[in-house]
This record gives sequence, structure tokens and C-alpha cells, in this order.
Amino acid sequence: MEAATICADCAVRDKALCGALNDAELEALNTLGRRRVLKRGETLIWAGEESAVCANLLSGVLKLAASTADGREQIVGLLYPADFVGKPYAGEAEFTVSAVSDAELCVFPRGPFEAVLEDHVRMERLLLQRTFAALEEARGRMLALGRLSASEKVAGFLLDMADRTGGCRATGFGPVTFDLPLTRGEMAEVLGLTIETVSRQLTKLKDAGTIALPGSRGVTIRDRQALEIAAQ
Repeated sequence: MEAATICADCAVRDKALCGALNDAELEALNTLGRRRVLKRGETLIWAGEESAVCANLLSGVLKLAASTADGREQIVGLLYPADFVGKPYAGEAEFTVSAVSDAELCVFPRGPFEAVLEDHVRMERLLLQRTFAALEEARGRMLALGRLSASEKVAGFLLDMADRTGGCRATGFGPVTFDLPLTRGEMAEVLGLTIETVSRQLTKLKDAGTIALPGSRGVTIRDRQALEIAAQ
């Protein structure tokens, strides 16, 4: 079976690294790739331990976390579907990578994956380009967070989460509903706010009719234009 056929059912193929690969490169990866499911709270990579795997995230959301000097966990980033997980050519992992929602990944053992990169220089270059692009995006978000108000941070976060996790619509142009994978405490940590401030801003958006909050984690964007204005 050709690699292109093997990957045909991958929901993120066109957005992930694999989308830019030719059939020979895909076939090389398919000899290594294995599907793996992580349950919410399960850890894929531990900081300080050997970085044994790399992966493409197919669904769900992962968090990158570091330990502070006093032993607390600090979330330093989030990974979404189509993002690449892990660091080839690294020794010990710098961050712990855990699932904040149920997630599915296409996992590659790091050593053989590095060998494939060395045999396919174009693939190695494409991965490097994606890494630089992700780094620039992360820097841009950090700069933006420093300038935004609390209401702008929360509104922008909800828009980003809806877009990157693939929120569901009842109709083609209807409200978008998704499950927020982070607790309000984790959301506050990512945005540099307090839990009380996050809760207050969510309630404000709900009272304005911009969003609804069905269930314990559900979010429905009822008025995207209003939410986009709130994020500016």
C-alpha cells in the first residue's frame, strides 16, 4: 500500500508536516509511525528525561509545562491538531508534554525518525521551517499578551481555541460550539490572569450574548463579530 493511501484518513494531513511531503518521504515515515491515544491528564514526554519520541498531533490539545523553582507547574505553551510534538536531535526533554483533553497522535521513535530526516534532507528542511514559524508565532503571542487587556486576552483566546480545535456548527453559518480543554485556572495561567478575572470576563461575554457556556466546559460563540471586536 502506498504511503499516500495509508495517510488518506488523516484529518490533519494537509496542515501537518506530512502535507508537504512526497510519496517517498511519506512512505519512509509510515514505516515508523504508530497511532497513539492519550487520555486527558496522561503524559507523553517528561521534562528532564530522554526525549524518546516525536509526533504529529492529530486531535485534541496538549500542554507544554515547566517546573518553577518552588515546584509549581507553569504552562508555557499549547499544541493543537497538526502541530509537531518533540525535538529531534535533543537529549533530555526541556518541557513535560501532557494531554489537556483526550488526544490522538501519530508517534515516531526519535532515533529512527532522525535517521529518516538524515536520509531525506528536504523533509529535514521543511521541519526546520515549521519549527521557526511556530517559534515566531509564539513570540508574537507573547508580545500581544503583554499589550492586551484582560477582556481582549480572553476573547482572543476563545477565538483561537475555536479555530484551532475545530469547533462544530449546527448550520453552515451558525454558532460555533467547542469544549474548552483547559480549566479556568489553566486558562488564567496561560493568559497571565487570575482565575477570578477569567471567570469575570467569561460572564461578561455571556451576559452580552456574545457567547454561551453550556455545561461545565462547553463554549458556544453566538456572535463571532462581537467577539472579534472584543479581542481587538
